[in-house]
Amino acid sequence: MSQLIGIVMDPIETIQPEKDSTHAIMLAAQCKGWDLIYFLQNDLSVKNGIPTGTGSKLRVIDNPKKWFELGDSWAGNLDELDVILMRKDPPFNMEYIYTTYILELAEKRGSLVVNKPSSLRNINEKAYTSWFPHCTPPSLITRSKASIKSFIEENEKVVLKPLDGMGGRSIFVVAEGSLNTNVIIETLTCNETCYTLAQRYIPEISEGDKRILLIDGVPLDYVLARIPAPGETRGNLVAGAKGEGRKLTDRDRWICSEIGPTLKKQGVLFAGLDIIGDYLTEVNITSPTGIRELDKQYDLNIADMLLDAIEKTLSK
Repeated sequence: MSQLIGIVMDPIETIQPEKDSTHAIMLAAQCKGWDLIYFLQNDLSVKNGIPTGTGSKLRVIDNPKKWFELGDSWAGNLDELDVILMRKDPPFNMEYIYTTYILELAEKRGSLVVNKPSSLRNINEKAYTSWFPHCTPPSLITRSKASIKSFIEENEKVVLKPLDGMGGRSIFVVAEGSLNTNVIIETLTCNETCYTLAQRYIPEISEGDKRILLIDGVPLDYVLARIPAPGETRGNLVAGAKGEGRKLTDRDRWICSEIGPTLKKQGVLFAGLDIIGDYLTEVNITSPTGIRELDKQYDLNIADMLLDAIEKTLSK
């Protein structure tokens, strides 16, 4: 059955289509005969309580040199769309939150928004790990310089990162006695005015930062281990990490069983858990990636699986 699907994303001309999960999802939707409408955040509005959008009809192409064609403009109420995918990358700032308000109005009027707007607001990728402390390494969220320094002393080596970043930006590994500790803490906390996450350093990062994709709370059978480049500690593909497919371990499945049902209950149809060694480090629901790499290595069609879950939800 044909559906009208809107995609809110970053400028499509800036993506790397051969690696981009949003592009993979749009290709799969187009193959199903769904009509695509492309939006940027500034294309969305609310007038007299009605969420509206002014976007463009879109055709996507599986070609790294020419991956899209914009068609006629589209304008209307957002509830005219059967499905809206929110695939805007972080930073998770107030503009992002305002966008979720608009999408929540569309949801209230009948559109299926993936992922659920209230969950996009509530499930911060770094902070939400605190809801599952039995799955995580020792962690601390604070603004306090003294508290972070004490945490470093307790754990000897830690990872410090902002709560609103992505792609390995502004992630620091700090060891006890490091001469740069004070300036790193001052920079990340903006002199104790911004919350920062500290986690005990997990040496298994050298074996890869595993991305596990969950569809409607259920994990795929394979993970994408992102192995840091030489001289790096960050397991992020955009930071030069190498993606290597692996099967889920028993520990991976246990962590998914602890978190997946909660995500499903909160209307999260597509999520990515980050696991280093035996520990959960992040819960990604804003714009999880990894589809292209796993599809290629295991001859999968993950985007089609996601669309099947979307169709199942629409039929309820």
